[in-house]
Amino acid sequence: MSQLKRTPLFEVYKQSGGKTIDFGGWELPVQFSSIKEEHHAVRSKAGLFDVSHMGEVSIKGKGSLPFLQRLMTNDVSLLKAGGAQYTAMCYEDGGTVDDLLVYKKADDDYLAVINASNIEKDLEWMRKHADGEVVITDVSDETALLAFQGPLAEEILQSLTEENLQDIRFFKFKDQVTIAGVSVLVSRTGYTGEDGFELYCRAADAEVLWSSILEAGEDLGALPCGLGARDTLRFESNLPLYGQELSQTITPIEAGIGFAVKPNKEAEFIGKEVLKEQKENGAPRKLTGIEMVDKGIPRHGYPVYKNGAQIGMVTTGTQSPTLKKNIGLALLLAECCEPGTEVYVEIRGKQLKAKVVSTPFYKRPRG
Repeated sequence: MSQLKRTPLFEVYKQSGGKTIDFGGWELPVQFSSIKEEHHAVRSKAGLFDVSHMGEVSIKGKGSLPFLQRLMTNDVSLLKAGGAQYTAMCYEDGGTVDDLLVYKKADDDYLAVINASNIEKDLEWMRKHADGEVVITDVSDETALLAFQGPLAEEILQSLTEENLQDIRFFKFKDQVTIAGVSVLVSRTGYTGEDGFELYCRAADAEVLWSSILEAGEDLGALPCGLGARDTLRFESNLPLYGQELSQTITPIEAGIGFAVKPNKEAEFIGKEVLKEQKENGAPRKLTGIEMVDKGIPRHGYPVYKNGAQIGMVTTGTQSPTLKKNIGLALLLAECCEPGTEVYVEIRGKQLKAKVVSTPFYKRPRG
C-alpha cells in the first residue's frame, strides 16, 4: 500500500486534534471539532481550511494565451493581470478533464489551480497539447494553500496585514502581500458560498500563517476546519466537486457550469462542438436539487426513479447543517427536472419519495 501524501501542516493537525482520513491519496483532516460546528462557524463567523493538496501549475511563455484558449472552455483572453477565472478543460466528447481556476499574473504568465486527485492527469493533458512556446511547471510541492472563509474573515485577516483587503474584489488577486510576516498571493474566489480569501504561500511558511490566523481570530470564533465542512458548505451553495458533479462522463453544461463555457470565443477549444450544441439546445441530462419527502438521506451514487424507471443518480447528498433537511444534487434526465416533480431515491433497497427543488440550497445574505 502506497504511503499517503501529507501537506506541510500535517504536524499541526496532530497538535490540534484533527481527525485525518485518506482523501484521494492524501492524509487530510476531515474535522477538528465536529463537521456541524465547523460548518456553522464558516456560515456565521470564520473557518480556516488547509487545501495545500490542490495542484498549482505555472504556465509561462509567448504561447501561453493561445495554449490556454485551446484547452479552456472559458475565454481566457478576457482576463487582465490580477484577475482570476473559473473554467474547465474538456475532452473532445465534452466530458470534463477537470474544473479549475486560472490566475493571470502578467502577459505570458499564468497560474492554474487544479484538483488534487487530477494533478498527474491534468499535467499530462496540458503537456500533450503544449508547443515550444509554453513552459509548464508543476509548483504544487513548493506551494501551500489556505482558505479562510466566512463573514468575519476579512476583519480577522485585516488585523494581520497593512494591505487594504477591500481592494481585492471578487475573482481578483494580489501577489506578494505580507500577512503575519509571510509573503502571500491573496485571492477572493471561495468554495463555501461565503466571502473569504485563498492564501498561497511557500510551503515552509504555512505553519506560521495558519497559527497566526487562528490566533487572530480566536476571540471572534474562528475555527480550524476539515474536509467534511468544506464539502457540506460547497454542496449547499451548489458548487461542483470533481468526481461527483463533474467527471470524464459529465459535461460542464450538464453539471450546471455553462457560464464557464464560451463556445462563441474566437479561439477553438477542445470539446467545443459538443458543448456548443448542448449550450444552445440543452443537454440530455441536468444537475438538479432534490429534497427528501420520506425519511432518508440521499448519498452519492444512489439511483433516482420516476414512474418506476431510473432517470439518473445522486451525485452528492447529506443532511444540510444550515437547512436541517435531507437534500441532494442529482444528475437526471433533463425532462424530469421541473421543480416540484416527484421522484424516488433508492436507499438501502427501498424507493423513498423525494421532490425536485431549485438550487442553490443556500445563498449568502447580502448587506
